[in-house]
Amino acid sequence: MSLTALMTAALLGQSAFSLAVEAPAASKVQDVAYEELASGRSDAALRKLEASSAVRAGDPAALINLGAAYAAAGRTDKAIVSYRAAMASSDRYELELADGSWMDSRLAARTALNRLLSANAQASR
Repeated sequence: MSLTALMTAALLGQSAFSLAVEAPAASKVQDVAYEELASGRSDAALRKLEASSAVRAGDPAALINLGAAYAAAGRTDKAIVSYRAAMASSDRYELELADGSWMDSRLAARTALNRLLSANAQASR
């Protein structure tokens, strides 16, 4: 039943990582703006993700990427909301990071949120 598919990349602070998500079928794999985020095109990622059914459905990978795109665009308030929504999502799975390690989607969202908040606190000093 499980099919691992490369779904997305998310920016934690300024470092990108890729996410592999357990998906029920290849036809259900959503485009969560991996290419746009990986190439630094946050505006294109935002356009794609804001219109995404995966975001509306509360998919954590899509919400994490939406948060990353908002953060890259300097829209911290919206990034925080997206990361918190990913943490609260009823869906939860293991995500493969760029370094090959695995992380729970809620932990990945929490890590991204903490790094964003930490970066903003340092910037305001």
